[in-house]
Amino acid sequence: MTNIILCGGSGTRLWPISRTLMPKQFVKLFENKSLFQLTVERNATLCNSQCIVSNTEQYFLALDQLEELHKKNSSYLLEPVGRNTAPAIALACFSLDAEEVVLVTPSDHLIKDEKSYEKALVEAELLAQEGNLVTFGIEPTFAETGFGYIEGAEAYSIKGSSSASHAQNVKAFHEKPDAKTAQAYVEAGNYYWNSGMFCFKAGIFLEELQKYSPELYAASQQAYASAKKGDTVRIKHEDMLAIPEDSIDYAVMERSQKVKVIPANIEWSDVGSFDALYEELPKDENGNTLNEKHIAIDAHNNLVYSQNKYVATVDVEDLIIVDTGDALLVTKKGSSQKVKKVVAELKKSTELHNVHLTGYRPWGTYTILEESPGYKIKRIVVNPGKRLSLQKHYHRNEHWIVVSGSATVTVGEETRLIRPNESTYIKMGEVHRLANNGKIPVVLIEAQVGEYTGEDDIVRLDDDFER
Repeated sequence: MTNIILCGGSGTRLWPISRTLMPKQFVKLFENKSLFQLTVERNATLCNSQCIVSNTEQYFLALDQLEELHKKNSSYLLEPVGRNTAPAIALACFSLDAEEVVLVTPSDHLIKDEKSYEKALVEAELLAQEGNLVTFGIEPTFAETGFGYIEGAEAYSIKGSSSASHAQNVKAFHEKPDAKTAQAYVEAGNYYWNSGMFCFKAGIFLEELQKYSPELYAASQQAYASAKKGDTVRIKHEDMLAIPEDSIDYAVMERSQKVKVIPANIEWSDVGSFDALYEELPKDENGNTLNEKHIAIDAHNNLVYSQNKYVATVDVEDLIIVDTGDALLVTKKGSSQKVKKVVAELKKSTELHNVHLTGYRPWGTYTILEESPGYKIKRIVVNPGKRLSLQKHYHRNEHWIVVSGSATVTVGEETRLIRPNESTYIKMGEVHRLANNGKIPVVLIEAQVGEYTGEDDIVRLDDDFER
């Protein structure tokens, strides 16, 4: 069985922790592991490989985090632009054998009852082998208005299975309800939260997609056929744009007659807001989330997130306080769904929705130490064996000072080795590149001086990572 892991989404409701270039699924929130890493580990018990569907930026985050887990049997499908879940899953299925059973999961969900989850997966695989499209319905614990619901019908028995089946036929899918309707769903007993997880044979899904969404199927087939292939499948931008945008629910699941639901009580959370995150994090005796840099005086039931600064709370309760160095969020618990409105405002005038002070790149990281009109100072770390693109800038000069490691620097026609406490200067418009051919990371301070120091002032002439 192959685990198709969908890495799309930027988690705007968890800003400022989650940004476009470091979305929530890759942030290490739980015992120094990310939701993405927990997803891979959880599904590796029954899946012998992973197919990661992501954009280019997330691709390198996934590579690094899989390497930390020592997971090697992975393939990648890169989308230049997102077109929702149906195209993403279709493209991944085209890359697999038609008889391969796939488990489709988001990369940013938390499941704590892994024994019950594994039992549900075993049943789902049996149902998929029969030719069914299986979805997982989470048994609701309260009247949630932020999820879609699946309405179950009569029970469905697995042919030839000695164990009792928990599966049901699906009567209908329902959109996110209002509070009154959600309460009625919970009281009815046969309505389940739509988890966004699925299990089926790759070929069966494609057959149903062709039957119910033929235009989407044809465009996805064409995009895959013309893609650059290998261990990494790269879809062309124009081909991706030609695919109709649609979710798997609308394109297939709500129309197919082959859909079964497995009700699951697996302690599931989509960690979709700070209120949801608060429920999952460990807390002290006063209900405050554990944080070595939090000083609480008569403060109760607060979520406090700060990596570098000390945060003191006095006589407050039920607050969410998130400090990330370049942004501070303060809100009441119960109001955290409105954080996405903050992100909408940020997009009008800043890049704070997009990137942290520390940005992750396929070659390493950069951290902005100071920025003002006319200059920017960064700390850059280049990993062993990696190099930046061959590039030039139109609006800035750069000064590089090596702090540790040895950097191989090309400026124009000249290439030389720069050691600790040595520096170089790159004039505006000059072609240059930095490589780390050594065994330890290269750490350098970069001072940019010019009329514009934005990250988009880069003209790449050659790039190892095909950006």
